[in-house]
Amino acid sequence: MRATYIGGYPGAIVSGFIWLISASLATWSTPRSAILCLVVGGMFIFPITAAILRVGLSHPNPLNGLAMQVAFTIPLTIPLAGAAALHRLEWFYPAMLAIVGAHYLPFVTLYGMRVYAAIAGVMIAAGLWIAIAHMPFAAGGWTGGAIEIAFGAAGLATTMSSRASARDLGGRAVP
Repeated sequence: MRATYIGGYPGAIVSGFIWLISASLATWSTPRSAILCLVVGGMFIFPITAAILRVGLSHPNPLNGLAMQVAFTIPLTIPLAGAAALHRLEWFYPAMLAIVGAHYLPFVTLYGMRVYAAIAGVMIAAGLWIAIAHMPFAAGGWTGGAIEIAFGAAGLATTMSSRASARDLGGRAVP
């Protein structure tokens, strides 16, 4: 999984861009369009990432089932973000930050990388802070996008640098 999906970092970057598009809509359009963008756009994170990487989960891997279970945690919990937004619109993005953050916890096992516990903690803490601080509606969208892109870009750069170093040292790529 780690080698095929480059540690999951491209998926985090794709997700981050969807968060930023949603935040743009929250800032310059309507909350409804922003919410729809994040919810509907989120359904395309895996297909876009797979297309970019030109991979799929069709090859046998014992972790494919875990990957599908993790993926389904998001749509199953989106109604909680909707309920939060019905109570207070500004709680939509904080709820989504907590949901997406919590969904990263199984990535520790899925990819065998403890760094996913860190992004989970950062996203959950950011969601709680934004909600408690009564930040404007779009703040959580910008925050979610920034966290995911920064995490994905840093992880991708580190992974690619490690692969290049491994090739330089041993002549072959290392996952």
